[in-house]
Amino acid sequence: MKNFDIKNFMNNNFRHFNARVTLEASKEYIKQLKNGNYMLVSLAGALSTAEIGITLSEMIRQGKVHAISCTGANLEEDIYNLMGNESYENIDDWRDLTSIDDKELCLRKLNRVTDVCIPEQVMSELRNIINNHWIESDRKNIRLSPYEYLYKMIRQGDLDAYSHKYKNSWVVAAAEKNLPIFTPGWEDSTLGNMLVASHVSGKIKNLNIVKSGLDQMKDLIEWYSKVTTNRKVGFFQIGGGISGDFAICVVPLIRQDLLKTVPLWSYFCQISDSTTSYGSYSGAFPSEKITWEKIDSDTPSFLVESDASVIAPLMFAYILSH
Repeated sequence: MKNFDIKNFMNNNFRHFNARVTLEASKEYIKQLKNGNYMLVSLAGALSTAEIGITLSEMIRQGKVHAISCTGANLEEDIYNLMGNESYENIDDWRDLTSIDDKELCLRKLNRVTDVCIPEQVMSELRNIINNHWIESDRKNIRLSPYEYLYKMIRQGDLDAYSHKYKNSWVVAAAEKNLPIFTPGWEDSTLGNMLVASHVSGKIKNLNIVKSGLDQMKDLIEWYSKVTTNRKVGFFQIGGGISGDFAICVVPLIRQDLLKTVPLWSYFCQISDSTTSYGSYSGAFPSEKITWEKIDSDTPSFLVESDASVIAPLMFAYILSH
């Protein structure tokens, strides 16, 4: 196994069921890129804390991802991981924890995400850095998207102490490529909470220094309209939730509400273990999106019903092998 080849392994073994869908979706992703199409990736859950940056950062650097839509948690947790991963505490027996065990973690100021704890100190360190940029924007009446504040930190050297770990940060890779990152519902994040606290305590006067989800939808309209003048864009959705729902809606918005002509998404793949029940959009089959004018009946579409923390790195590794 010294010279293990992920491409040949998947080609030879991934023949049926979810394995086959994983392989076919990966092959089509590569085909989309070869045809000159762009790809938007959406990130749900806590994929940054699951260290998706190890493979996603390389996908970005190699030009295989062109935009990101993610939760506020994924945006900030990539930077938390960059700054303080060595101080994270892994919980091997997390399924056996009692409420008393979790209370002890709380008293130690360790915030648990399934099997790993993020120290509160790491969050405070990021707040101390970004707060200076928020205060500057408040003073100058500047409005930026959540990711643009992180890009400023990276480009101005605020995180240079961690530059030896930049390789595995997908946000750093995105900053290097100047990728747009859309973050709907950003207020549902630790940094969002911190900004509101700074406002209530009087340190920051204007909450609008961070663009809202509506502002970011306008930016997404402009981005999608511009890039689809000479190419199409595919949609790769990891998990469900707002990060995917928000971004994919830009197409029917432009076509139905603005009455302008843009191509539908040229590719769709979702990795999800959500069930199709009770109207679950996260678990909806791709064909349902045809009725909402997001994709077409002949759009290459895939649903991998599996664990995103396993499948996404596997697919990225296959795509990178080409």
